[in-house]
Amino acid sequence: MNTAREVPADLVVDFNFYRPGVEGLDPFTAFTAGLQGKPPVVWSPHNGGHWIVTTGKASKEVLTDPDRFSSESVFIPRVDRPRTVPLEYDPPEHTAMRRAIRGTFLPAPVKIMATEARNLAIELIEAFQPRGGCEFVSEFGQQLPIIIWLKMMNLPMDDRLELLEAVNAGIRPKDEAHREWGRAYMGAYIDALVDDRMANPGDDPLSVSLQEDIGGRRMNRSEAVGLATTLLGGGLDTVATTLAWFALHLAENPADRALLRTEPERIPKAIHELMRRYAIPNIARIVTRDMEFEGASLRKGDAILVSACLHALDPLEFDNPCTVDLTRKNAHAHLGFSAGVHHCAGAPLALSELRIFLEEWLPRIPDFRTDPDDPPVVMTGIVNGLERLPLRWD
Repeated sequence: MNTAREVPADLVVDFNFYRPGVEGLDPFTAFTAGLQGKPPVVWSPHNGGHWIVTTGKASKEVLTDPDRFSSESVFIPRVDRPRTVPLEYDPPEHTAMRRAIRGTFLPAPVKIMATEARNLAIELIEAFQPRGGCEFVSEFGQQLPIIIWLKMMNLPMDDRLELLEAVNAGIRPKDEAHREWGRAYMGAYIDALVDDRMANPGDDPLSVSLQEDIGGRRMNRSEAVGLATTLLGGGLDTVATTLAWFALHLAENPADRALLRTEPERIPKAIHELMRRYAIPNIARIVTRDMEFEGASLRKGDAILVSACLHALDPLEFDNPCTVDLTRKNAHAHLGFSAGVHHCAGAPLALSELRIFLEEWLPRIPDFRTDPDDPPVVMTGIVNGLERLPLRWD
């Protein structure tokens, strides 16, 4: 195993975060089994070679210090494409870029979308509830947030299946050919979308953002492509993935199900606790200068990976971290929305959709379970997710 670096042997781990453990293993278990108890920063020779942060303390430090850890590339391995906006910009450029999308997630537009999301959630649930089962990911998890997001973006509903597959190929590729297909498809789709919205702006978030002032000018085409990439990637995957983990946990934990059904006022806090326990993002940063950090000699240009689940499951950060405690007081301190200047701008809409799921599903399908003959199928990568989640109820 060639590390391509002179890294002390005790800091080298044979850990590929795209394939973190035994096929089908819960990725959170795979991450903790493979990395907890290791030094705070270790080196993986996979995916071009990069550092991995293994503790909660170091994870927060990396995500909140753009001076030492730049956001210029959040993917491992690096992708040759325009930087995503504002995800891959550091202050002060990041400040103006983020300001350009602020109108999308103000209370008024989020409230409008929440009303549509609630109506859609009820329609989806009541369509399959009489059947006594569903495949949650395709029939609900991917439907609710994606339909809402495509409506916000004024994009055709017919595009959603191929868009979903392309996003999955980019963040959880089956192999290199799948990754390359996803990049090519998304690249062509985004190029066409940006050309259309620059020539014919509408009232969608991309069009509005392209008209905003970012330090005395408007976004150039490269920045517009980067913004479209961020909007599509976030809107098409992260909420869908989080919904699936919520559904799996509740299917396997009837006491938590019953508590939220009988005491729905607990739902807002419960959302953060479930997001903490099933923290999905694996976020990269780039080291800005040679330095010593947590016992490791980092070099300028090195990539360093922060896995939100290693922070969430660190017992120094959360008591009994593997246990879901729906009354946990510090659950909101999770990194599911990242941290620092890059705290997710879309968090208000995401939280609204997650709340709507719990509020509308539990009264209609109060008792449900996984299917022992058709178990869940997990996927790992930039986001830890579920490919399939068959559920059954009486």
